[in-house]
Amino acid sequence: ASTSHTLALSLLFLSNASLFGLSVISGRLPTGQVALLALFPGSMFSLWTLQILHDLLHGSLLNKRQRTFLGVKRNKFQDALLFWGSMPSIFGYYLYLKYGHLTHHKSLGDAQSASLKQLFESDQKDFEDGDVLFVAHRMKLKGEIGPTFTIGGKDVTMSISKTGFNAWVDGHPLRNALAFATSFTYERFMLAINDVVVAITGRNYFFPNKPRRL
Repeated sequence: ASTSHTLALSLLFLSNASLFGLSVISGRLPTGQVALLALFPGSMFSLWTLQILHDLLHGSLLNKRQRTFLGVKRNKFQDALLFWGSMPSIFGYYLYLKYGHLTHHKSLGDAQSASLKQLFESDQKDFEDGDVLFVAHRMKLKGEIGPTFTIGGKDVTMSISKTGFNAWVDGHPLRNALAFATSFTYERFMLAINDVVVAITGRNYFFPNKPRRL
């Protein structure tokens, strides 16, 4: 119904406006208070943004009976809303949803087409399965892992998600929850740093074979 579409769009605007406001306020607050705001309500607004944009990607956010919105064709308006609706976010919601999520439904669980190694070594614009990068923190996956770096003439394979998951022990839910939270948070932190490196150097060292321009 049009009412639900309006409500969802309003929540998307609210979540992004709130995140933007929190980011401005955080510049005047001590680190401890910033961390508390990130836990709540920052994480809640961030999740709202992701879930609403997920519905947008699958075509259920906008009224399917309308072909144009504000004079713009549906596909162009949807892509623009996906891009601008992902701001502000250091988690790369736009890149993940645009280039990694839809292929997830095609390649889920297929070690031949979407292993961690293949994702990091891929030269394709779209990820073979973008969700593999997330589920590896809480699920044993088939296929080889990645990424692999050349250090001192030797190939070294390092995986934050695999290392975190290997720390899990059957029958110890608290330990497993801590391992998941730690590895996932650390990976998000590294992605934020990687965004800065990419912005300065123009190269993504985690995905060196990806096209320089999309």
